[in-house]
Amino acid sequence: MASSDPCIISVAITGSVPRKKDNPALPVTVAEQIESTQAAYEAGAALVHVHVRNADETPSSDPEKFAAFQEGIRRHCPDIIVQFSTGGRGRALEARGSMLHLKPDMASLATGSVNFPTIVYENPPDFVRSLAITMRDNGIKPEIEVFDLAMLYNTANLVAEGLILPPPHVQFVFGVKNALPARRDILEFEVAKLKELLPGATWTAAGIGRHQFEVASWALEMGGHCRTGLEDNIRMDRNTLAPSNAALVTHVVRMAAEHGRPVATARQARALLGLPAGAPGVAG
Repeated sequence: MASSDPCIISVAITGSVPRKKDNPALPVTVAEQIESTQAAYEAGAALVHVHVRNADETPSSDPEKFAAFQEGIRRHCPDIIVQFSTGGRGRALEARGSMLHLKPDMASLATGSVNFPTIVYENPPDFVRSLAITMRDNGIKPEIEVFDLAMLYNTANLVAEGLILPPPHVQFVFGVKNALPARRDILEFEVAKLKELLPGATWTAAGIGRHQFEVASWALEMGGHCRTGLEDNIRMDRNTLAPSNAALVTHVVRMAAEHGRPVATARQARALLGLPAGAPGVAG
């Protein structure tokens, strides 16, 4: 992509780690998540990355909660790209893909294991292959989460085997302790390797915590897409809590304008990612 092409803004609304005690704006119930997503969509987000929570705020794999979110958001934001998380914090391997029969537009797929601050984020090879097959067979486009270089090469192998349909969409994640540090030269190297290994692939960069806007600026300058949201960063700056997911999206929209990047509408984002113009049950 060129640095003047539209930028897709993804919003990760809740995640599996932050709690309301850390930021009261964090949406936890399905109703709160739908409301927060709609506000973020109206601010400029074209894609929503979704975790759901139990009543005690622990991560949930309950397909009924994912279904309720998807049904609700389709009523309020019919063309937004819905992406379910298959991430592992607090969820057993066998439960992490339990909602994929609902056929969201996309789902996250980490293609290898990696150390996190206090745990190992486990993604064994057979598990990754099983998730990839389930996504392919349900017409779900994976967003490949890359926490180290091996995951990029693993993705190329899965594409070569036909388990991930080309062109893939890759998200480079920076700033997780024990994983990739937030350094622009690493992003530049990985994007160069992506173009070499998987021509035509699209990519997003995500920065965690204080690195969120720094990484977004690199992506905007390099022609990639951006992710923001309270899952990744609960603050606007070192001293100020973010008042909402929409506020974080609005900040990235301003950054895009400063970098000469138009913000992609949901329909434009669908075209850029090779998704149908209308989600299931939505007019095309």
